[in-house]
Amino acid sequence: MSEDAVEREAMEYDVVIVGGGPAGLAAAIRLKQLEAEHGREISVALVEKGSEVGAHILSGAVIDPKALNELIPNWKELGAPLETPVEKDKFLILGEAGELDLPMFAMPPFMHNHGCYIASLGNVCRWLAGQAEALGVEIYPGFAASDLVYREDGSVKGVVVGVVGVAKDGHHKPDYQPGMELHGKYVFIAEGVRGSLAKVIEAKYDLRAGKSPQKYGIGIKELWQVPDENFRPGLAQHTTGWPLDDKTGGGSFMYHFGDNYVSIGYVVHLNYKNPFLSPFDEFQRFKQHPSVKPYLQGGKRIAYGARAITEGGFQSVPKLYFPGGVLLGCSAGLVNVPRIKGSHNAMKSGMMAAEAAYAALGDGREGDELKAYQTAYDDSWVAKELKVVRNAKPLLGKLGTFWGGVAGMFDMWTNHLLGVSVFGTIKHDKTDAESTGLAADYKPIVYPKPDGVISFDKLGSVFLSATNHEEDQPAHLTLKDPSVPINVNLPRYGEPARLYCPAGVYEVLYDEQGNNPKFQINAQNCVHCKTCDIKDPSQNIVWTTPEGGGGPNYPNM
Repeated sequence: MSEDAVEREAMEYDVVIVGGGPAGLAAAIRLKQLEAEHGREISVALVEKGSEVGAHILSGAVIDPKALNELIPNWKELGAPLETPVEKDKFLILGEAGELDLPMFAMPPFMHNHGCYIASLGNVCRWLAGQAEALGVEIYPGFAASDLVYREDGSVKGVVVGVVGVAKDGHHKPDYQPGMELHGKYVFIAEGVRGSLAKVIEAKYDLRAGKSPQKYGIGIKELWQVPDENFRPGLAQHTTGWPLDDKTGGGSFMYHFGDNYVSIGYVVHLNYKNPFLSPFDEFQRFKQHPSVKPYLQGGKRIAYGARAITEGGFQSVPKLYFPGGVLLGCSAGLVNVPRIKGSHNAMKSGMMAAEAAYAALGDGREGDELKAYQTAYDDSWVAKELKVVRNAKPLLGKLGTFWGGVAGMFDMWTNHLLGVSVFGTIKHDKTDAESTGLAADYKPIVYPKPDGVISFDKLGSVFLSATNHEEDQPAHLTLKDPSVPINVNLPRYGEPARLYCPAGVYEVLYDEQGNNPKFQINAQNCVHCKTCDIKDPSQNIVWTTPEGGGGPNYPNM
């Protein structure tokens, strides 16, 4: 991404926020609250690439209201859609045909979900957007931030949004719009996991210096509506174990909430080695387990989606500020992996950044480094929470699911009770792409055919995500070297893109004789999960933003 010679109109704001998730919306609300408290006006613009706020939001989700309690203490009276309190926690270790129910008292108190709520995070974001707009925040859905704008001193000045009408071959169609530049005295990057602007900023300003590489998982989720006899309002059930082997990290969630909804999903840690593994098919197989299937029988699957998850934790959080702006939420990697929660940390990061920016603007500053945000994070309950669980993920990677889980539980208890770890801080030593094994060392996995009742195929699933892209536009999935998939990835790794993608975007096609393989990209199917950008072993696939409004349109996810 680089500046080009196109002349665009510009709009000036005090703060420009990229991303309408919990972090960006909390930042926008807090900025306007500070305006009301101190009487000094502040202009705030928030852009969201989805067709509406919430369209691209996908999460489990059991939500810890800790940050929301701070931001909007009367959220219940205002109708926030945190509709179902958790009534029962279950954690199961699955075998192929049975289960072991792990008692919750064996887990540290912070692993319990008492006081948390089952909800659609997308709907929570829609509600937060309403609160922000009522305070005077300008929100622009359907506007993808596709490029950065810099000041002469190299600091980030703003973003380019709303470029539409460019054809695949680069010519301008009749509806061409060059977009606008939104300039901010400070720019908040809250794109979510593996954001395309955040990648550029991290590299340009070396924000990852001295940090472990970021780690990721792929979360695949379905929303079901089930009969009354299967519905257990307030049930939050998690599992680990089958169908994954001990060397492959991951697990499931199943939450019962709202109008007989069951939110069910599966997370596979992307440091898995077997290149023939398909996270989507592992999820479909998982739903057939006798501890899971009875909840879904007689129900109807009404939505599907997928999203990458940041899993590096405390040791992978980059420097949070750069000249002209900050990283928020999942752009900063603030997910607590053992708790499978991040929205509360994301919201708090937005609030802290807002307070730092408001103070700086009051001092007449702009375009510099908001070091006060970093200091606030370092002293916050967010950093403390991430530090307590910092070794859980690397222990799983080094010791496997069983012994890594045992060691991780012990480490979390000692951190919780004593404030120390016998392991210190374990670093992540490889990226997820580098963890991919060679095809020659593994056997292809034969997955059961979907039954169309409990398990399904990819294309039918993508249909339920309501994904759509303008077809005649520059590809948002590009290859650095088009020869790599067939000449390198196929012989070395079996071309795992065809398997790790949960939307059927990547295919290897052969002629009638089974020869002459060809790599095909079905970009229209892309649900913006970013897995390809993360897991491609050759790091040859680059994900960038398509035209604003493209992608999934998630209801109640």
